[in-house]
Amino acid sequence: MIVAKRKPFNEIKELVSGSKRILILGCGTCVAVCLAGGEKEVAILASQLKMALALEDQDTKTDELTIERQCDREFIEEINNKVNVDDYDLILSTACGAGVQLVSDVFDHKVVVPALNTTFIGVAEGPGIWTERCRSCSDCVLAETGGICPVTICAKGLVNGPCGGTRHGKCEIDPEKDCAWALIYNRLKKIGRLDRMEQTLPPKKYGADRYPARIVHEAYRRRYE
Repeated sequence: MIVAKRKPFNEIKELVSGSKRILILGCGTCVAVCLAGGEKEVAILASQLKMALALEDQDTKTDELTIERQCDREFIEEINNKVNVDDYDLILSTACGAGVQLVSDVFDHKVVVPALNTTFIGVAEGPGIWTERCRSCSDCVLAETGGICPVTICAKGLVNGPCGGTRHGKCEIDPEKDCAWALIYNRLKKIGRLDRMEQTLPPKKYGADRYPARIVHEAYRRRYE
């Protein structure tokens, strides 16, 4: 899931300053799970903004709406069935960066600003705890490393390790953290694939990456050709 956290309130207040009518647009998927941008978080942010702007004598009206996903054009285009976007000076999005950009594309005549900072792709470790697990490198090596990503977990991003600085299974950069390649070694040993440690993985071809990336599913390729 994409993990994000809310921007400092003063920064958000500055972003919406001067707007007479604001639509606070929530996202009901990833950012709702990480308690940053779902329906409840939208309601809290709306209340805070109303009080703060009222104290500054700003005549601002805020409305709230949360859709299923802001990274899907289908759900964004349904917004006008619920509210009239043209009634608003500004849309304050509590989605990840991808969602903010797509909302801005669909409503390109409106000011769209982010309420969150997108941090990483991660997993839930427990209530209120998320950790990064994937860098979206487009060249997954998890089959060779026991399901542990060296690009993300290793502080140096080494695809062939460990480095010479690891000590007693701990990271040279942060001795409080386990060495990624010690974790990989132990996992491969546990699942009977320790021979994979003898393989040398090719270096990442970062220079060959093209941004922004785009994928068209085979089943839909003819439609877009």
